[in-house]
Amino acid sequence: MTQEIPFTEGHDEGSHLPPGPEIAIVKDASKFFVLRKDKSVKDRVLHPGESKKHEDRFWALKGISLKFKAGTTVGLIGPNGSGKSTLLKMIGGIIQPDEGMVETRGRLAALLELGAGFHPDLTGRENVYLNASILGMSRAETDAKFESIVAFSGIAQFIDTQVKFYSSGMYVRLAFAVAVHVDPDILLVDEVLAVGDEAFQEKCLKKIQEFQAEGRTIIIVSHAMGHITSLCDRAVVLHKGTVAFDGDPTEAVQVMRTGLFIEGSEGVSVATRRDDVEEGDEPVIVSVVPRTEGKALTPGDDLTVDVELFVPHQVSQWDLTLSVNNSLGSTILITSAHAAGLKGAVLEGHQTVRFVLPSLSLTDGGYSLTTVLYDSFQRETSRSEGTAAFKARSGSESIGTVYSKVVGSLPPAK
Repeated sequence: MTQEIPFTEGHDEGSHLPPGPEIAIVKDASKFFVLRKDKSVKDRVLHPGESKKHEDRFWALKGISLKFKAGTTVGLIGPNGSGKSTLLKMIGGIIQPDEGMVETRGRLAALLELGAGFHPDLTGRENVYLNASILGMSRAETDAKFESIVAFSGIAQFIDTQVKFYSSGMYVRLAFAVAVHVDPDILLVDEVLAVGDEAFQEKCLKKIQEFQAEGRTIIIVSHAMGHITSLCDRAVVLHKGTVAFDGDPTEAVQVMRTGLFIEGSEGVSVATRRDDVEEGDEPVIVSVVPRTEGKALTPGDDLTVDVELFVPHQVSQWDLTLSVNNSLGSTILITSAHAAGLKGAVLEGHQTVRFVLPSLSLTDGGYSLTTVLYDSFQRETSRSEGTAAFKARSGSESIGTVYSKVVGSLPPAK
């Protein structure tokens, strides 16, 4: 059962949600889908009541229990088919659990299948009102926000054109603009940050960051690990429809990339990390840690990154690259141990390679790090992608991949 409870400061009458900061609770929720096998027309006519003999149940989710605190941003990650989108739709009330229950407080907006409520034969204007009503906005609310919605979408000149003539980019822009103007308490996002051009993705990210600053609850499904580490306070790893890990986003991504999924009791999947590497294994990257002391990097600060390696046998021919990636996944800087003067250095056992990038001036936003370890033949032996992240804070004087303080003047006319 999925139930929406009006959001108030205290405990809602009739709600099973306990008093406190939880804005959504998933309790022992399971969902299955029926896989029907083909039957001949003859079988359907002669044995109409035996359809169940030709179907199997696939459990997309099994016994999921999660609590989401108000004002947090939570990432849902995992392999394809692990149940991420199914869980998001269940929280959004789009599908119902077959077992267990889901409860939420307040208004909810779901960016799951953008434009799912659009009708191709209606104009953009008509679809704004249609989609807004589906998302719970009144006519008066939509009237008040219409100009802002159109301005955000950037397609004002086509707003009275039937959407069946829109490009996919225009379609997505308008749908996103409507959804983010619902003024939600909970925002559900499923791979939306991977669609559209770079400018649109940047606009999406900025809007999500605005929601975070306003204290809204955001639940994100994404395969972009950089988004998970830079945007989220917490991440949940799903595997075969169960919760394999729930905790720090950086550790969750490490579990996702380097963890071992094993079958526990009653078929529940759990995740373990390789904290120890046995002799005879290839050299590996154990951890990547940006030394920012929990603070955002400001223009002119040094960025120190410690990369811990485990090298079973002594090597002197190796290289290690370090990439800094912005919130869109674009690489804005790349360096290497060779470039940093460590060519020929001997490694053995547990050892830390420290990179210091002095006087960085990055624009406001979240950044992730990618490291790749190479052997003497320049073959990749280990990779850590998006498992470490940090934030930068800068002024509004300049935009782009780097920040510069700008001073304007009016020189005397000649």
